[in-house]
Amino acid sequence: MYVAERTLNFVRGFIKSYGPSNLKKLLWDEEFSGGKWNFIDDTRGDCVYLYLERYAGTGSILDLGCGPGNTANELAATAYRTYVGVDISEVALNKAKRRSKEGGRADHNHFAQGDFLSYVPTQQFDVILFRESMYHVPLGKVRAVLDRYSKYLRKGGVFIVRMNTTGGKLGRPKAMADIMETEFDVVEKRQYGESGPTVIVFRPRYSDRED
Repeated sequence: MYVAERTLNFVRGFIKSYGPSNLKKLLWDEEFSGGKWNFIDDTRGDCVYLYLERYAGTGSILDLGCGPGNTANELAATAYRTYVGVDISEVALNKAKRRSKEGGRADHNHFAQGDFLSYVPTQQFDVILFRESMYHVPLGKVRAVLDRYSKYLRKGGVFIVRMNTTGGKLGRPKAMADIMETEFDVVEKRQYGESGPTVIVFRPRYSDRED
């Protein structure tokens, strides 16, 4: 039973990173509608908000893999002017929209349903955020995904990635962080506790390009 459960979890995780978008949407919708992710509904005080407030500069934020809208509704309302959250799960986005309306942020928070591996933004942003969502980018595509989204950063804009890079079973996240550190200009990096999350703030090497 234990082996079967581990195998099923591996398959689901594999599909979430490497599967076709329609199948990924099916899995994420199932998990959000079934309450699997209810435990993340309240993340007030999370370490990533400090960085978002610092680098957004009351400007614009693109949140890739926004889930049920925590960042959109817990971040200080004065920290940004425009927020766009992208997620593959329609169930999660419906929750995010409802929370934004109830919190009086519907005019500033906007959401788009889609796979962020292929999503094409319609504007440039001061911050592009991967909050726990970088896990679902295939390791071989990390550089390409970041390069593509670099085009949608305003001059001087930054990527902010929050993920856990510690522990014996987390070689893949550590490899992702290594790509960010070797291929991009790291502005800040901090690990919270021995086994806590790491926040990496970085930008493209050639950030002097024209908007």
